[in-house]
Formats: sequence, C-alpha cells, structure tokens
Amino acid sequence: MTSVLYDAPGPRAKRRNVFYTVAFFVLLALGVWWAIGVMADNGQLEWSLWKPFTEAQAWTTYLLPGLTNTLEAAALAMIIALPLGAVFGIARLSDHRWVRVPASVVVEFFRAIPVLLLMLFANQFYSTSTDISSDVRPLYAVVTGLVLYNASVLAEVVRAGILSLPKGQTEAAKAIGLRKGQTMTSILLPQSVTAMLPALVSQLVVIVKDTALGGAVLAFAELLNARGTLAANYANVIPSFIVVAVIFIVLNLILTTFASWLERRLRRAKRSTGAVLPAEQGGAEEPVAEPGVKPEDGRTI
Repeated sequence: MTSVLYDAPGPRAKRRNVFYTVAFFVLLALGVWWAIGVMADNGQLEWSLWKPFTEAQAWTTYLLPGLTNTLEAAALAMIIALPLGAVFGIARLSDHRWVRVPASVVVEFFRAIPVLLLMLFANQFYSTSTDISSDVRPLYAVVTGLVLYNASVLAEVVRAGILSLPKGQTEAAKAIGLRKGQTMTSILLPQSVTAMLPALVSQLVVIVKDTALGGAVLAFAELLNARGTLAANYANVIPSFIVVAVIFIVLNLILTTFASWLERRLRRAKRSTGAVLPAEQGGAEEPVAEPGVKPEDGRTI
C-alpha cells in the first residue's frame, strides 16, 4: 500500500527500521544509566536532596506559586495572541493594499525580534512611561513580549492554513453570492482549523516554555525562578532542575494530548456531516448497467 507522500516500506526497510528503533532505545538506556551513575558519584541521589519534594512546604511556598504565575502568564498570552494572530493573518490576505501592507510589516517586524528582547523593551517602557506597580510590572512585560512575538507567528500559521485550502472553495462561495467576509468566516476558517491545529499547539507550547525567560531576566516569579529560590534554601540545584523539567513536560504533554483529542473530534465531525464520498474514498459505488441490458425503466442501453 502506498501513500501520496511515501511508499510503504518493504521487508528490508521494515527490518532496518526495527534495527534503528532498537539501537535508539539501547543508546537512550545507556545514556540514562551513565547520567544516573554520574549523579550518584557526585552525591546527587542522596535522600536529603530529594526529601523536600515530599514535603508540603517546598510545594506551597515555592513551586505551586511559581507554577500559578507561569500558567497565568501563559494563559493571558494565549488568550490575547490567538485572536490577534488570526486578525493579522486574515489581514495579510486582504485584497486592499492599505490593509495588507501594514499587517505584513507588523507581522514581519515582530517575528524578526527575539522574544526576550521584546520582554526587555516592554519592561523598560512600563517602568519609564507608565504608573504600573513594580510588583506586577514583570508580568506585564512577559505577557507583552509573548503576545507581540507569538501573535506574529500565529498570523503566519493562520495565513498558511487558509492558503492550503483548494481554490475551489473560494470560487464556489463566490458562485453562490457570498461576500469575502462571509466566505472567510463561514467556509475558509472552519475548514482550515484542523490543518492549523498542530502548528497552533506547537506555538502554544512555546508560549508556556518562554515564560521562563521572564524569570531568568526580569525576576518574574514563575516556576523556574521559584526553583532558584527553593534550591538556594535546600541546596539541591540538580534535583530541583529535574523536578521543574518534569513539571514542564507534564504541562506540555497535557496540552498536546488535548489538542490531539480535539483534532480527532474535528475530523470525526467532518466525516459525519453526511457528505457523499467518491467510491475511492469509501463511498458507495453507483451500479453500472451492462450494454444491451434493459434497466427498470425499459430503456435499452
């Protein structure tokens, strides 16, 4: 069986893939064994270093407040960046030059600047030009930098998702008299969501991870910054890094799992709309009468 993108592997290719898989897991196991051995030799596996994570104080005083700030900054950035990116992505597809060109300039400008630099600029702007309290200024700066950068990236995702649809969709909408705005909101955007979803989720994962930049540079009390305070009090730098890394992995795994479930649900909803599929896509084949055989209406073919 072949696909549009690749040919199905033969017996030799299957054996080679199995060999590569086994070799990868063997190397991974050796790497983990080596890392554990090095940690053991340097005393990083002693129970006194890991014991704080079994007590409530380390979580309620350091990790959980930091995790709350991380989720707060990421959620605010997602809520603002998603619609803003959609607006700029659609604006880049406008037939009006006075709309398309400024949107393209804004998107390309902020997409070219590192998100850390945007956070620093935002923090300096809020400290010199506004009356925002120094207690919440790092949060404002982190969210602003994340929104400006990720909205520009999401705008390109939205634009690419819409352009990936067949032109026949737009032509059919014009044929039935729909305006461009109606075509975009009723036909193109709903169909492109499924195609855009993996890229959208990847960018949302980036938002969650980039909150750590604010903790490293702006003293924003997010999860990684809270880890530093915890490690300073308990003298367990390596264990605290490992625990925080596991927390980030779990957060992003939950996000990607939810996105996969949502994508499957959207695809099932599209398949259950009652559309008649061609025979090669699983639809019922229309019976073809043989020459010389009279069908039920009495005509001779």
